[in-house]
Amino acid sequence: MAKVKMKTNRSAKKRFKITATGKIKRQRAGGAHYNTKKAKDRKRRLRKATLAHPSWEDKVKGMLKEF
Repeated sequence: MAKVKMKTNRSAKKRFKITATGKIKRQRAGGAHYNTKKAKDRKRRLRKATLAHPSWEDKVKGMLKEF
């Protein structure tokens, strides 16, 4: 009988991508709504993706089950 496979966390799969070097890419928080009070350069900065902190990499990779 086959063993049970680990399932990928679907919300993590939609939020994070793995770069070619193995780092975790994510979107910045805070750019979805209440944007009229935010400065133009702040909103522009929030559109850009960034890397997750190295201390989170093992947790996110565990949710993605790709590594």
